[in-house]
Parts: sequence; structure tokens; C-alpha cells
Amino acid sequence: MSETTFKNTTVNLNDTGFSKYAALAADAVCDIKSRAGKSGQFLNWINFLPDNQLKNIDNLFNLAQKARGEKYTDIAVLGIGGSRHTTESLVKMLGIDSHAHFYSSVDPTSFERFSKTLNLDKTQFLVVSKSGGTLETTVAYENARKLMQKHTGKDDVSDRFIAMTDASSEKSALRRLVDKGELTAGGYVHDDVGGRFSIFDDATIFTLAFLGVEKQNVIDMLNSSLEAQKEFLGKNIEENDALRLAIFNVEARNNGKTKHFIEYFGDAFSGATLWEKQLKNESLKARISTDTNVGPGYLHYNAEADLDENNNDSFFTFVYVKSDDKVFNAVIKGVVSAYSSQHPVSQIVLADLSYKTLGRFIELKHFETLYTGNILRRMENNITPENEALAEVLQPNVEKYKKEVKKALGA
Repeated sequence: MSETTFKNTTVNLNDTGFSKYAALAADAVCDIKSRAGKSGQFLNWINFLPDNQLKNIDNLFNLAQKARGEKYTDIAVLGIGGSRHTTESLVKMLGIDSHAHFYSSVDPTSFERFSKTLNLDKTQFLVVSKSGGTLETTVAYENARKLMQKHTGKDDVSDRFIAMTDASSEKSALRRLVDKGELTAGGYVHDDVGGRFSIFDDATIFTLAFLGVEKQNVIDMLNSSLEAQKEFLGKNIEENDALRLAIFNVEARNNGKTKHFIEYFGDAFSGATLWEKQLKNESLKARISTDTNVGPGYLHYNAEADLDENNNDSFFTFVYVKSDDKVFNAVIKGVVSAYSSQHPVSQIVLADLSYKTLGRFIELKHFETLYTGNILRRMENNITPENEALAEVLQPNVEKYKKEVKKALGA
């Protein structure tokens, strides 16, 4: 097993013939670098977004301070997919989720149960949707608005709802509601940033500020993100952990392993599992099916199948924070040993869950995903034309179910 330690993260991999992928990896890096910053490529999370947020940090913190005021302690985020999982993953990894609530469902029972978890006198609602017309978010907002109207006895509850959406009222139904005064104007969901890559967009930064995170900590995280992006846009495989992880994935796939299980150890990662599952499955499509779990609990319902001698289509990545705890290390060592004897295994070991470490970890996952898909397609001679967006940032198949839902609603 090979190992690289770079700054605050260690990546351990089964021995992989990296050299045979050098040319493909270099082409993938060049392809992504050439597209970053261009309209319609959905890669504005590279360089532009963290840099823009550093410039806009005072405004976002002022918005959050104003929304929180002297009265409110909790924030309820209404959004689905990347509009939820990005913020939720970071808030939970940082351990500041006790006053953060997340909702995506559409059924009345779920909303009733969700509403009972809220202290309505202390809660502000954050509504997140790029288009402002996402069905699940629209339904959640309408239900929450009726709830607050009933609770306060007022029709105008605009001071309890903050919107994060497209800047254009022509593109966003939610922005039009802001213009009408139904919600308070908040930040933006920026252009050309796909939802699953939008972890540093306004909604997350606003939420961190609302929950009391120090501005300097967010600045450190954004600077760490920018530094990591430069690192992961390098062509040298031995110095680029994102490329190394991608090549590990590609090698496993080429050897008939189609199911990638990413096993996080620690309850802090309960939100990250949802984010990574979306990140990988929307980006890699059916080439690699990704599932995520939180250990050690998953071992008591998955290990029997994982370690069955007939399981020959799986590969695994274990993610955890470095620890001196004897029991924890014994569990990790034993699990990795058992799984490595049968499957391809990689490990990502975080030094801690600090802002700087998480800034780099998030970019590691972003670029690992892009490179995995890009290299796999290149091996199929499936090269995306320069004037089209990469398959790894699009999600056309999601629209198929949305179309059928609209038909069922008679829309």
C-alpha cells in the first residue's frame, strides 16, 4: 500500500500502476483547467467562488447578523440536493449543528414532525433554490410560511424567511417573491456552480455566520480551498492526491469493480455521506455506483455482504480523523486489514476537523470526482467538445423524474 502525506491529509492506496495513467491524467487536468471560468461550463466553483466569497465576506456576515439579531438562535434550511447537503455536511463536520435544522420532504407527516423540532420563536428560515421553482423546496416554503402565519397571527412573516436564489427575477420564481416583499432579500446561488459543488456558496457561508462561526475561520477555510485547488490542478500524479484517488477509482473500475463504498468513521460525517453520495452518483452516472455509510455501525449490517467470498464487484474508501485512541485505531486497523485482503482499498486520514483541513478535504473530493469521470470517459474515447459542459457537472437524468412528476400534477 502506498502513502502520501500532504499538509493536513494522508491518502493511503492499494498499490496502483499510476504511471500507465500519466498521459490520461495530464489530459484530464488540462481539460478542466481550460474550462474553468468559462460561461456554461459549471466550473465556477474553481477559483471564482471562494475568491468571490472572500471579497464578499463582510456582506454575508452582516446579512447573517441582521437576520439573527438579538432574538433568534436557530436556522431551518429548506432546500434539496446540493442546496441542502453541502451546507449540512459542513455544519455537521464542524460540530455546530445543534441549532441547525434541514428539511427536504414533501409529505405532510414529515413536515409535521419537522415543525415539532423547531422553537418557532427562535427560528429563522433559509430558503435555498437556484431556480426558485424546485417543487420540494416550494412546498416546504409554503408549509413553513403557513406555519409561521398561524404561530404569529400575522399574514406578513417576511422577516422570518431569507432567500438564497438566482440574482435574476426573470430566472427565479423565488427572486420574484423577494421583489414582492414576501421574503427577505438574502444572498445568491451563483451562476455556473452546480449544486453538488456549491458548498462555499452564499447559503453555507451565511449559515456558518448565523451559527456564530468567527469570520477569520471562514476566511481560513476559503483560503485553504483556493490553495488546494491550485494543488489539485497540478499534473504530477505523485503530488496530486485528487488524481491519485481518481486513478485508484479508475483502476478498480477497469478491473470490474463497479460499486464504490465510501465508509466514514465518526458521527461528524453523517452529513458528508449524503453530500458525497450526491456528488459521485450525479457526476459518475452508472459508470460507478457510489454508496456511503457511517462506521462502525454499518459493519453490523454490511460486513456480512462486503466480506462474502462471492462479492467481487466492490471497492472501498475509508475516511476518518487521525486519533490516538487505542480502541478506535484497533477497529480501523482490523477493518482495513479484513477488507484489503479481498477488495481494493484506499484511505483518507484527516489530521483534524479544522476549517483549514475541511477546506482542503472538500476540494479533494471535488477534484477526485471530476478526474475519475474524465479519465474513465477518455478511456472510452468519449471526449467532450470544448463548447459543451463536462458530463461530470451535468445531471440531465434528474429531469426525467421531474418531468413525470409535473405530468402527474397536471402541470
